[in-house]
Amino acid sequence: MSGLIVPHKGFVPKVARSAFIAANATLVGDVEVGENASIWFGVILRGDGPGIRIGENSNLQDGTVVHVAARGLMTVVGKNVTVGHMALLHACEVQDGAFIGMHSTVLDGAVVESEAMVAVGAVVTPGKIVRRGELWAGSPAKKLRDLTDKDFATFKRIAAGYVKLAQSYTTDETAKAAV
Repeated sequence: MSGLIVPHKGFVPKVARSAFIAANATLVGDVEVGENASIWFGVILRGDGPGIRIGENSNLQDGTVVHVAARGLMTVVGKNVTVGHMALLHACEVQDGAFIGMHSTVLDGAVVESEAMVAVGAVVTPGKIVRRGELWAGSPAKKLRDLTDKDFATFKRIAAGYVKLAQSYTTDETAKAAV
């Protein structure tokens, strides 16, 4: 494990052995990261209220910020989820196999269902539900279209690719090269 791990109010972030945490990622408080998940460079997971849960094989790409709401809303990211660069997830739920585009925002109480997609730069406002198989775009985000089998295959390919990429950062050769 790498990154800055900061205890808060008796909680210490828990990270599965096989997860990749970039050296400059920050995990604070009540945070759990699952098997083969990857938390990339500059990501901040600030679980200083209710917790943050990141499921197995999910990837949170560079510059992403994840936070919770003081009024009791945690943030949950399911399994096999891709979260693009510089996204903001705040007190929301992103279910298994979903895709969150770069620089998008998902706000308090919103739910992105399994196999749904939030487009690049979209803003999912509080309490909205992005239904399974839908692509939402815009600010505020609205349904743009239904997803295709090709879209679902792309989601799976990208999530699996990030598992492999993360493993390349933790091999013995990579560790030796860094010394």
